[in-house]
Amino acid sequence: MEEKEVIISLRNVSKYFQGKKIIDNISLDIYRSETFVIMGCSGSGKSTLLRLMTGVIEPDEGSVIIKGKNITGISVEELDDVRRSFGMLFQYSALLDSLTVEENVSLPLREHTKLAEDIIRIIVKMKLSLVGLRGYESYYPSQISGGMRKRVGLARAIALDPAIVFYDEPTSGLDPVVGGVIDKLIKDLSSKLLITSVVVTHDMQSVFNIADRVAMVHKGQVVIVGDVATIKNTKNPYVQQFINGKPHGPIDFFKEDIGIKEFLEL
Repeated sequence: MEEKEVIISLRNVSKYFQGKKIIDNISLDIYRSETFVIMGCSGSGKSTLLRLMTGVIEPDEGSVIIKGKNITGISVEELDDVRRSFGMLFQYSALLDSLTVEENVSLPLREHTKLAEDIIRIIVKMKLSLVGLRGYESYYPSQISGGMRKRVGLARAIALDPAIVFYDEPTSGLDPVVGGVIDKLIKDLSSKLLITSVVVTHDMQSVFNIADRVAMVHKGQVVIVGDVATIKNTKNPYVQQFINGKPHGPIDFFKEDIGIKEFLEL
């Protein structure tokens, strides 16, 4: 059996905020070209994990290793070099309203390469074709739908042919049909371009559509890691409550959701 190549590795990673342990001794391996989904309730730590993997924050304990390089404690210049190997699709697309679709997608190419303008235009057209938006180059973000803005954000994320793309709630705010389109694009990019996709979401339909493997995070710890069948069939009560959306179970919203006590006291 061929051994899978690990492209992202977390080793005994912990993170504290204001004295509270948000990430608690997590170790994970993510393999090249797989779609790895991180799911969990609000406040579970899944978004913090994404920020750790992208180097936005550093762990207080443990190591984050990207493509064999430990990014914990490295210089800004070294981190920028590592970041050129991955793209990011933000939850709200993060497009610049004053720029056209073409200008938004070309930003990474202009920032990180010295390519001629005609070559950049060709690459942008290719990336927009991959997400089904060829012909929309001259449009502004305000002139296209939310789902189209997500696809523009995805075209920008793959502009530099990254080895890894991180997705933060890629289907948030989209109707089921458009969400399904985004799911298909994520799977297609992983299979056709051999991109490793790391997706943070609480959209269970999306999880089951796209995941090769899933990790559920609860209270800063990994509850389970496995393929979709493993997740669906586990008897773990935390996982079953989450994937079935049950209001009653071991996950107690009023005790565990970050900030709820303060909200109720307003």
